[in-house]
Amino acid sequence: MWIVRLALARPYTFIVLALAIILLTPVVLLRTPTDIFPEINIPVVSIAWTYGGLSPLEMEQRVTSTIERGATTMVNDIEHLESQSLPGMSIIKLYFQPRANISTALAQTAAATETMMRWLPPGATPPLVIIYSASTVPVIQIGLTSDSMSEQQLFDFGTTFLRPQLTTVPGAAIPWPYGGKQRFISVDIDSAALQAKGLSPVDIVNAMNSQNLILPTGTAKLGQLEYNVEMNGSPRTVAELNDLPVKTTNGSTIYMKEVAHVRDGFAPQTNIVRANGQRGVILSILKTGGTSTLEVVSRVKEILKYYSSALPEGLHLTTFFDQSLFVRAAIQGVIREALIAACLTAVMILLFLGNWKSTLIIAISIPLSILVSVIALSALGETINIMTLGGLALAVGILVDDATVEIENINRNLAMGKETMQAILDGAQQIAVPAFVSTICICIVFIPMFFLSGVAKFLFVPLAEAVIFAMLASYFWSRTIVPTLAMYLLSSEDEYHTEEHIGENMGFFRRYQQGFERRFEAFREGYRRALMTALHHPWLFIPCFLGFCVLSGGLVFVVGRDYFPTVDAGQIRLHMRARSGLRIEETARLADQVESTIQEVIPKRDLVTVLDNIGLPYSSINMTYSNAGTIGTSDAEILVQLKKERGNSTATYIKELREMLPRRFPATQFFFQPPDIVSQILNFACPHPSI
Repeated sequence: MWIVRLALARPYTFIVLALAIILLTPVVLLRTPTDIFPEINIPVVSIAWTYGGLSPLEMEQRVTSTIERGATTMVNDIEHLESQSLPGMSIIKLYFQPRANISTALAQTAAATETMMRWLPPGATPPLVIIYSASTVPVIQIGLTSDSMSEQQLFDFGTTFLRPQLTTVPGAAIPWPYGGKQRFISVDIDSAALQAKGLSPVDIVNAMNSQNLILPTGTAKLGQLEYNVEMNGSPRTVAELNDLPVKTTNGSTIYMKEVAHVRDGFAPQTNIVRANGQRGVILSILKTGGTSTLEVVSRVKEILKYYSSALPEGLHLTTFFDQSLFVRAAIQGVIREALIAACLTAVMILLFLGNWKSTLIIAISIPLSILVSVIALSALGETINIMTLGGLALAVGILVDDATVEIENINRNLAMGKETMQAILDGAQQIAVPAFVSTICICIVFIPMFFLSGVAKFLFVPLAEAVIFAMLASYFWSRTIVPTLAMYLLSSEDEYHTEEHIGENMGFFRRYQQGFERRFEAFREGYRRALMTALHHPWLFIPCFLGFCVLSGGLVFVVGRDYFPTVDAGQIRLHMRARSGLRIEETARLADQVESTIQEVIPKRDLVTVLDNIGLPYSSINMTYSNAGTIGTSDAEILVQLKKERGNSTATYIKELREMLPRRFPATQFFFQPPDIVSQILNFACPHPSI
C-alpha cells in the first residue's frame, strides 16, 4: 500500500517517469540490433587446411585425422568435432561447451595446429583458424555480371576492389567470391622443344623461382640526396617472363620463350556461378555476432551506391536474396499481430467495463509495460527479433490483468458511494496480494525456459525474459500510474446512480455495455443450465469427456513435428548431386536441364531469379561458412527467388518439383533445404547434419 499512497501523494513523479520511459524508448530501439532470431552464441572454431592437388582420401588420412587427434589432446572443453575432407581442402570444426572460454579455446587451437605442422606432409602451410557461431548467416548476395568482361576479370574485381570496401561494414564477414576464374600466371610447356634441348620441367620451375625474385636493396647516398636502389630481380610485365634464361649449355643460353610460353591465365575452374543463365561472380555477405541484419544490409547497399560511379564500363552489380526483406517482413508481421491483439483487448475491456475512461487508463498501462520490457531486454544485450516480439505479443493479453482488476475494483468502490481517494486506496488494498500472486505465478511459468540448453536456450530465453519483464512492469504500473490516472479521471458520479436516476446521463458506451451485460448474463445462465445437466447425469458426461480426451490425444500422431514452423520466404534452395567424379562442365550442362524443368513448373510471372552455384569454391574460408553440403564438382546449389505476390505458394512448387525432377533425372539426387537463415540454426540444433 505504501507505493499506492506515494503515487497519490507524488503523482507528477510517476507521470514524469512514464514520460521518461516513452522518450527513452526510441533511443533504445535505434541502438538495439534487429534480427530474425536471437543471437545464438554457440562458439565454433574452424580449422581450414589447404593442400592443392591432394585427394580427399589423402587429406583425411594425412591431415584431418592427425589434426583431430592433436586437437582433442591439446584443446579443452570440446563438446564434439566434425570434419570434412575435400579435394585439396580439409575443414575441421570444433564445437565447444556452453561455458567454454572461447578466447582460451582459440589460443589453444592455434597453438595445437602449429605444433602438429611437423607431422603433416612436406610443404603444408599453416591453416586458417576462424571463429564463428550460428548467428553468422548470409544476409545478402551481390552478383557481378558483364557482357564485356571475362570471368577472370570479374573474379579479380570482386577480390581486389569490391571485397576490401565491403569489409569495412561493422559485423560483416565476406569470404572469397564464388564462381569466376582465379587469376594465375601460367607457364605452358612445349614438351617437344623441352626434350630437344635436353631439359626437364624441373629446370623451368628452378629458373622461375631463382630469377623471379624481390630482393632487398636499400638506398645509396650521393651528394646531398639519398636514392632508393632497385634491382631487376622481378620482371615488371608477364611478357618479360618469357625472356628469362633457363640454362646455359656450351656457351649457348636457352630462354624461357624457346621451350615454354608464359601468359596471364587462370587456374582450373572448380566453381561456376550463373545468374539467370549468365555466368558471373557472387559475393556472399555474412552477418556475425549480435549485429543487426538490417544495419549490415543497409550499409552494404550504401557502399555499393557510393562506388557505383567507379565501376568499369559494362559491369553490372545485382543484389540477390536480400534477407533483410525477410527479417523486416517477419518483424512487421509480429508487430501487426500484437497491435491487433492490443486493439481487441481494449474492445473487450470496453465491453465489460463500459467506461471509456477506465479503458483509457488500462490502454496506457499496457504500452508502458511493453516499453519497460524493451528497455530491459536492450540493457541485457538482446536483439529485437521475432522471439522477443512474440513474447511481448503473448504478454499483451496478460498485461491487462493487473490494471483491469484494479480499475474494476476501484469502480466497485466508487459505485458504493466512496470518495475518489478512499475508493482508490480501498480498491488497491483489497486486490494487492491476489494481483501480486497472480503476476508471480505467470512469471514462474516461464522460469523452466532458463534451464534449457543448446539452441533452444538461446531461442526461448529472450521470449521468457520479454514476458517476465513486461509482467513485473505491469504490476508496478498498476500500483503507481493506474491509481494516479484514476485520481484524475474517475469520480463517484461515473459509477454511482440511485435507483430513481438509473439510466439518466448514460453515455453511449454505458448503454451499449448494459446491453452487452444483459446478453452475457443470458449466456452465463445457459452455461449454468448445461453445467447442472452434466452434474445430474455424470454417467453420460464422463464417457463423452474421456472419449473427447482420447481423440484429442490421438491427434499427436497425426500432426507433424518440426523444429521451426514452415516459413514461406519465397525462396527455394535446391541441392543437386550428380554421379561422383562428374566434370564441372558436365555438371553445368546438367544444371541447365534442371533449370529448364524449374522454369516449366514455375511460371515466368512468378519467377525473379534462378542462381546456380556449381562445384567447390576456391577458398577453404567459403567452405567454413557454407552449409550447402557441397563435396565436389558434381554438386550444385540452385537458389530460386519467387516474387512476393505469386500464384501458388512455395510449398506447392516444391511439391511439384519433388515429383518431376526424380522422374526426369533418375541418376541424380535432389534435396530441398530451408532458407539460409533457418538452415544455419538447424545445423547447430542437429550437431551431425547430413544431406
